Amino acid sequence: MAIDQVDRRVVIERPTVTSREAGRGAAAPATTSFTKTYRTTAKVVGAVYLGGFVVGLVGSGVFQSILGATGASANLSAVAASSVLLAFGAILWLMAVAGDAAHGVLMFPILRRYHERIAFGYLASRIVDAVFIAVMVLFVLLQIPLASAFVKAAVSDASFFQTVSGLFAQGQVYAYDIGMITLGVSGLMLCYTLYRAKLLPRLVAGWGIVGYAILFVGMLSELMGSGLGLASSIPGGLWEAFVGVWLIAKGFSSSGLAQLGKDALQIDTAR
Repeated sequence: MAIDQVDRRVVIERPTVTSREAGRGAAAPATTSFTKTYRTTAKVVGAVYLGGFVVGLVGSGVFQSILGATGASANLSAVAASSVLLAFGAILWLMAVAGDAAHGVLMFPILRRYHERIAFGYLASRIVDAVFIAVMVLFVLLQIPLASAFVKAAVSDASFFQTVSGLFAQGQVYAYDIGMITLGVSGLMLCYTLYRAKLLPRLVAGWGIVGYAILFVGMLSELMGSGLGLASSIPGGLWEAFVGVWLIAKGFSSSGLAQLGKDALQIDTAR
């Protein structure tokens, strides 16, 4: 009888210690795996930032050299003579559009670990941004068949084609401005999260918040005719170029990623 009681006591006292230690042991590898995964994501995001900056800059140069001053009408004679080059500029901008959407997709898993609503908001605003920039490119491409018809038309019809060209040019400007306003909103959400989650140094993330706030206000005023659109895009554009290099070289902050990984692990464990 005494032997049975001893055996029972031994069996009852065994379990609990190992389950806690196993949980703690699993936490470290999970957090390490999380950090390694998103270091790769940081490099890809940085490359997309730099690529978008370059192709957008070159594409804008091509547009300006052929279309002339947008808002009134395009230089239809120049468009007809350089339609292939204009189409190339449009392709560059479409690559930038793909990059805008890619940002939302790539950053979604990281942002979601900090704040789910911000993650969905950033993804949605990036897609809206990409759609409006694609519409801008469409208005540019419509100038090509219009220019071809302009060259073949009689002199008496020239004013009609210039009027239609002006409508396309104005549509291009509005689509771009709205796309940039949306970019300002998405950038504020991104940089706020980077700042609060400490995924970037506070100074760098703060620069992004200020830059995108200036972009948002400047582009909003541009719709009302302020003429501040180009100037307002400079701080945010420089931030994207700088952060592109930063993410490729250093990635997101290890401490910030580790904290997000621990938070996510705690949420998963609680479930």
